[in-house]
Amino acid sequence: MSVTAQAPRSDRDRRARRARAFKGRWIDDWRPEDPAFWTAAGARTARRNLAFSIFAEHVGFSVWTLWSVLVLFLGPAYGIDPAGKFTLTAVPALVGAALRIPYTLAVARFGGRNWTVFSAAMLLVPAVLAAFLIKPGVSYPTLLVLAAAAGIGGGNFASSMANINAFYPRRLKGWALGVNAGGGNLGVAVVQLVGLLVLATAGKDRPGLVAGVYIPLIVLAALGAALRMDNLSHVRNDRRAMRDVSKDAHTWIMSVLYIGTFGSFIGFGFAFGQVLQVQFADVFDTPVKAACLTFIGPALGSLLRPAGGRLADRLGGAAVTFWTFVAMAAAAGLVLGASRLGSLPLFLTGFVLLFALSGVGNGSTYTMIPAIFRARTRDGDEGRRLAGALLGVAGAVGAFGGVLVNVAFRQSFLAHGTGDAAYVAFIAFYAACCALTWLVYLRNHPRRPADV
Repeated sequence: MSVTAQAPRSDRDRRARRARAFKGRWIDDWRPEDPAFWTAAGARTARRNLAFSIFAEHVGFSVWTLWSVLVLFLGPAYGIDPAGKFTLTAVPALVGAALRIPYTLAVARFGGRNWTVFSAAMLLVPAVLAAFLIKPGVSYPTLLVLAAAAGIGGGNFASSMANINAFYPRRLKGWALGVNAGGGNLGVAVVQLVGLLVLATAGKDRPGLVAGVYIPLIVLAALGAALRMDNLSHVRNDRRAMRDVSKDAHTWIMSVLYIGTFGSFIGFGFAFGQVLQVQFADVFDTPVKAACLTFIGPALGSLLRPAGGRLADRLGGAAVTFWTFVAMAAAAGLVLGASRLGSLPLFLTGFVLLFALSGVGNGSTYTMIPAIFRARTRDGDEGRRLAGALLGVAGAVGAFGGVLVNVAFRQSFLAHGTGDAAYVAFIAFYAACCALTWLVYLRNHPRRPADV
C-alpha cells in the first residue's frame, strides 16, 4: 500500500483513538475561511463555543482573583500584617502566570471542549478549600497553599483564547478574541461585587461564603462546556513556533509591554482593596467600605479592552500603546501626588484611570503582535504561526506583572509604611515602556516593522 493511501487512514485512526479516549465531541471538518461553510453552520457553532468559553473563562478569572477579596476579611483575629497579605495576593498571580503556556498547549493535546471541562472542574479545588478552611486560627502556611491553589484559574484565559482562536476566520479573530478576553477580565470586577454582597449581608466573619458562591457556578461552567462545546480535530501544537519566537527580540519586547498593560490590570486588581485599607486606614476602617470601590476599576479596564483594539486598528497599535503608557505614567504620578497630599478623591481618580488605561493598552498591545509578523514575513501562514506563539508567550510573561505589582506594594509598605515607593517604580516602568515603544516601533530606523 502506498504512503498516500496510508496517511488518511492513519489520521482517521488517530482521531478515533483520541475520541474513544476522551469521549468528547469532535469536529473533523472545520473550514471557517470558506464563506459557504461559515454561513451554513460554522458561525452558529463558533458563537455557541464562544459563549460557553466566555462563561468558563469568566469564572476562572474570578477564582484566580478570589484572594483580592478574601484578604479584606482577614482581620486582627488572623494575625497577618499588610506585607503578609500582599504575599497572599502575589502567590496566585505567580501560579497563574506559570500555567499559561501549558494551558495553551493543552487545547491541541486534549481538545478545546475537553480541556475547558477539565480546567473548569479543577476550579472546585480552590473554591471548596477556601469555603471550608478559612477561619480564625488557620495557619499562614495553609493560607499560602489555598492562595496558590486559586492560581489555577489564571491558566484558563490562555486555553480559552487558544481554543476560540481556532474557531474563527481571520477576518473575525480580533473581534472574537477581544470579546472573549473582555468577558473573562470582567470576572475580576464581579468577584469584587460578590465580596461586597457577602460583606453587606453576612458580615466580615464569613469569608468562606465568597468562595462558596462560586461552587455552583463552577459546576455550571463545566457542565455547559461538556454539553455544548466542541473539539476541533485539526488543531495542532507547533512547538517549533515557540522555539522560533523565543529567539526573536520582538517576543521579549512585546512581553515587557504586556507586563505594563495586562500586568498592571491584574496586579492592581489583586492589590487595590488592600492598598485602600492600608493607605487610608481611617476612611476604610471596615472591609465593606473598601469593597464598595474596588470593582469600579477592573470593570472599566475589562470593558475598554475591545475599545483599545479597535482604536489600534484605526490609528496603529504602536501609537496607541505609546500614548497609553504616557497617560499611565501621568496617572501614576497623580496617585503619587494624592498619596503624599492624603487626598482620597485624587487617589481614587488616579487609580481608576490606571485601570481604564491598562484595559486600552491590553487591546492595543495584542493588536501589535500579529502586525509585527505580517510586516516581517511575506508568508501569511508563517506570520500567523509565529504571532500565535508570541501571543502565548507574551500572555504568560505579562501575567507575571501581577506578581511584580504586589511585590512592589509589599516592599513599599514594609519599608516606608506607604505605597509611594511603588508608585515611583510604576512611573519609571511606564516611562521605560514609552521609550521602548518609540525606539523600536515608532522611530524611523532600517529594522522598524512597518504598519505596527
